[in-house]
Amino acid sequence: MQVTKANLSVMGTDSNHFPKDNLPEIVFLGRSNVGKSSFINSLTGRNKLAYTSSNPGKTQTLNFYNINDYLYFVDVPGYGYARVSKKQREAFGKMIENYLTTRKKLVLAILLIDFRHQPTEDDCLMYNYLKYYHINTLIVGTKLDKVGKTLYNRHEKQIKSTLDFSNADLFVKYSSVTNQGKDEVWKIINQIVNEH
Repeated sequence: MQVTKANLSVMGTDSNHFPKDNLPEIVFLGRSNVGKSSFINSLTGRNKLAYTSSNPGKTQTLNFYNINDYLYFVDVPGYGYARVSKKQREAFGKMIENYLTTRKKLVLAILLIDFRHQPTEDDCLMYNYLKYYHINTLIVGTKLDKVGKTLYNRHEKQIKSTLDFSNADLFVKYSSVTNQGKDEVWKIINQIVNEH
């Protein structure tokens, strides 16, 4: 998809702040260091749309990016970041939970998992949470360029097996460096948006 408009439209912590224009929303979830911002920048073809940092844990609100007046990308705080206080982690958790369980315009959750490693306990909990609430889910294995091609099948099998991956869900291997997987992700996004 050709992205001609991509801008940070709204930053908020509860539904009073969220957009009211009824565009479909796609939420991005994952650990703090999984490459969420790089993934959003790669998908939109913008280097600095989402803030990337060598220090994880920068996102502390729900950030709504307007894409072509067609949909919103919703970036939420990453999980599993030890240097955030317990109280802050609980607040993030509640904010994300409220969004996932009440937002009517949410059409797809994209759960990012580091393709190099076995999913963490937090990854599994998030995936099970999405399943429990019957939210359309796409798993994206990030940092693909750091894994040798001969290991692709092994790593994909390990991720799916650890998550107890449902065949109703989708999986794409992705590199924000080479943009491998970009067309496939956009195809899935467009298909789901058009169904809603």
